[in-house]
Amino acid sequence: MSSLQFDIAHLLAGSLVLASFMMLYQVRLYALLNVYALHAGVLALSVAWQAYVQQAPHLYLTALIALVFKAIIIPVALHRIIKRLGIHREIENVIGIGLTMMAGIGLVALSMVVMLRVTPGADALAREDLAFALSVVLLGLLVMVTRRNAVSQVVGFMSLENGLVLAATGAKGMPLVVEISVAFSVLIAFIVIGIFLFRIRERFDSVDVQALDRFRGERR
Repeated sequence: MSSLQFDIAHLLAGSLVLASFMMLYQVRLYALLNVYALHAGVLALSVAWQAYVQQAPHLYLTALIALVFKAIIIPVALHRIIKRLGIHREIENVIGIGLTMMAGIGLVALSMVVMLRVTPGADALAREDLAFALSVVLLGLLVMVTRRNAVSQVVGFMSLENGLVLAATGAKGMPLVVEISVAFSVLIAFIVIGIFLFRIRERFDSVDVQALDRFRGERR
């Protein structure tokens, strides 16, 4: 592999981490969905580049699935769900943006240290892609735990799954059937989550998980 190919792979994986930080910074739902679409688009580019570098044509299908489903269909569907449910567009955070960003930086540093130490014998590109992928996974978890809105937590879950796809493609060995099954599993999960959001909105007139906790306390 040439140094240029290596650098481009690093640039794309690093851009995915940067997009994860952009998601952490957002305070409006529409902006969060737009950044998620960017996140998925960068993932598609990264997977396509891995397909070229590894000479693995089946990864182009993975990139196409990421582009069509994750970067286009799911964000558009979530936009429509938000509009139809009349969900409050501001995102309420459990902690402040500053503390969230600092926690994110700490998680990225932890990912780099852990992955580079536990994979000393692996290929250099695979090691660093796995470190970036773990960073994306942990940042996705951080999005989920620092947001009170159920829609933003769904977006955090899907960004986490993007990190898993990056890890699988960087590790050179995910069969095509696994990639397709993962894509359809995410699509099915998205449909179920959409139905779940509609039911929450109908029952509680809110998708704020804090409001649901208060209701649960009242029932007790």
